[in-house]
Amino acid sequence: MFTNQDVMKLREKTGAGMMDCKKALQECDGNMDKAVDYLREKGIAKAAKKADRIAAEGVVESYIHLGGKIGVLVEVNCETDFVAKSDNFKALCKQIAMHIAAFAPKYVRREEVEADVVAKEKEMILLEMKNDPKNANKPEAILEKMVEGKIGKFYSEICLMEQAFAIDPSKTLTDVINEAILTIGEKITVRRFVRYEMGEGLEKRQDNFAAEVASQMQGC
Repeated sequence: MFTNQDVMKLREKTGAGMMDCKKALQECDGNMDKAVDYLREKGIAKAAKKADRIAAEGVVESYIHLGGKIGVLVEVNCETDFVAKSDNFKALCKQIAMHIAAFAPKYVRREEVEADVVAKEKEMILLEMKNDPKNANKPEAILEKMVEGKIGKFYSEICLMEQAFAIDPSKTLTDVINEAILTIGEKITVRRFVRYEMGEGLEKRQDNFAAEVASQMQGC
């Protein structure tokens, strides 16, 4: 077992993100030294060291799904114009744009989610848990801790960086970008995106365009 303080300590040691540190401790049964090695092996610690660099170059990538049903613009930043023009970087940006088209995230990262949105989701999860007979005798404090555990799934559904990657669901977008940082050698960040879907918000026939995009990505 490990505590939030352990997660913070590992973050200070490696510079890796909170979720990466938590995952490392989970994989290593709370062993701090093994968790440090785990992050280094994954390349996450090295990628995190580039986090303070300035990434003001990059591209605004676009993707229009066949037939013009879904459109995406995404700004991906890197450090130099040289990398921005490279094939590897362009390919990464195209994959990110297609992923956004397929999985429709609402935010880039969890820090952008409004506090009231998170509070409402927690309230709904707590209510659902209270209505479950299995939790009838559990104290409120225990239920609230369980809610904190479940809120991670909520973030993984709406935050781009925590979504499972369309091409390889065993990786998150954060994993994919960290791997690209190691290959390319520069800081890479997704700054912002916008996604449009034909007829969104209007009463219409339901078409699963996202599934079509995801299927198309598997062939990339």
